[in-house]
Amino acid sequence: MAATTHTVSNQVPPLVGYDVFAADRALTEAVERHLAPERLAGVREELHDLGRAAGSAQVQEWGTQANENPPKLRTHDRYGHRIDEVEFHPSWHRLLGHAVGAGLTDAWGRPGGHVRRTAGFLVWTQAEGGHGCPLSMTHAAVPALRTDPVLAAEWEPRLTSSVYERGLRPAAQKAGVLFGMGMTEKQGGTDVRSNTTRAEPLSADGEYLLTGHKWFCSAPMSDGFLVLAQAPGGLTCFLLPRVLPDGTRNVFAIQRLKDKLGNRSNASGEVEFDGTWARRVGEEGRGVRTIIEMVAATRLDCVTGSAALMRQAVAQAVHHCTYRSAFGGVLIEKPLMRNVLADLALESEAATVLALRLAAAYDAGTEAEAAFLRIAVPAAKYWVTKRCTPMVGEALECLGGNGYVEESGMPRLLREAPLNSIWEGSGNVQALDVLRALQREPQALNAFLQEVGRARGADHRLDGAIKGMLTELADLNGIEARARRLVERMALVLQGSLLVRWAPPEVADAFCASRLGGDWGAAFGTLPHSLDLASIVERARPIAH
Repeated sequence: MAATTHTVSNQVPPLVGYDVFAADRALTEAVERHLAPERLAGVREELHDLGRAAGSAQVQEWGTQANENPPKLRTHDRYGHRIDEVEFHPSWHRLLGHAVGAGLTDAWGRPGGHVRRTAGFLVWTQAEGGHGCPLSMTHAAVPALRTDPVLAAEWEPRLTSSVYERGLRPAAQKAGVLFGMGMTEKQGGTDVRSNTTRAEPLSADGEYLLTGHKWFCSAPMSDGFLVLAQAPGGLTCFLLPRVLPDGTRNVFAIQRLKDKLGNRSNASGEVEFDGTWARRVGEEGRGVRTIIEMVAATRLDCVTGSAALMRQAVAQAVHHCTYRSAFGGVLIEKPLMRNVLADLALESEAATVLALRLAAAYDAGTEAEAAFLRIAVPAAKYWVTKRCTPMVGEALECLGGNGYVEESGMPRLLREAPLNSIWEGSGNVQALDVLRALQREPQALNAFLQEVGRARGADHRLDGAIKGMLTELADLNGIEARARRLVERMALVLQGSLLVRWAPPEVADAFCASRLGGDWGAAFGTLPHSLDLASIVERARPIAH
């Protein structure tokens, strides 16, 4: 084709070669806010290194390659021996190796570790979301294992290691390991107490043989798993290694890998246990109580993962509109587009600020903060993950038809967006979990109210929303049917309180006017026109260096 008919103009340069951490003002400010001054410089340097890597052309290409070449199940070797291995593209291993090397499975053993790790998880998974699953499971297994000091002493150093070693062999021969989780069964789904997998005790104390089927097994290529099964004393938690100490493979038959909507780079499988050796974790009959801390930690990662998707979607949308011209000017200067971008930026910042506040509560380790987390984690998991899909969809639309094309990266973000609302308990589960805490743990509600009350009197719309929330909490009539409405309101009040205390005035003002004050439509881009929208959009703009 003649060059004169194919002139390329008004196309947006790729958002590449920038520091993902430095470009996110809400995140950098949150890290500074929640870390002790003596630790800040070192953590900031680590996060800048991770941010520059995440924004590099090479790592972005790794993310593309990992998703275009999803994992493959190899049930047998060439000779017919059962091996049950999952084969990944080299880029998956590069992403996972870099993440482990950056300490994204290590939060529990160092001061400020959760803030540091949560910020790193938010930065790094913007490059590719799928490999966040094994990072999350490995990190989250630590508190469950600590119910057994012997197991914790053996496994925790491997789980928190900064060394990534691929391949299956005895855990004692590896400097670092990954963990997965198997709770869900086909007959029960979220109702894990209906699990039918059996655990038969052996003569050695704490050792069992498992028989059953897991409908969803997270990260089936891992070195070990925490699973639930019915022991003689009731539902119990077990540690199941893939390779036994003598080097033989444990019975772990991967029947198939799930063909998922998104999360394509990550393996999720169905597995069969048939005389599979496992070690009990905690007491018989207390499996849910034992594994619940792992679930809570992975729920925080669901919030963080959704915040990462939101931030990357906003960054792409604002970047596109900074360079793309239409109707006589660049899109970012058009009043209606500016309204859309500002609305998206508010949603993203509110999610980021909330995720880091939850991480700081983990680091504090006090009874009051633990009580706060009991309500705040499921409320945040419910609301932030629910907001992710419509928010990413609107950001995609900012790119127009270009955003609907795979090369833009936006379709991958959109396919990933519903995931965190489903994983680790879907919306109804989170809402009911909040109700249980309200009904059984009055100290949790007190801690939550103390947190939101720290901003009382600073904004009349927030004050009104707190009053309305308290009215709903006082009315127990039809409480289960109203659970989603109540938890949504609680999450919004919490976000509003955090933004009023810590965000720039224009951000807090816009959030309270729209999310709490009722001056908002049913779609993004319906903020009051009198707000300082330009400042909100400028704050969200990623700047490539």
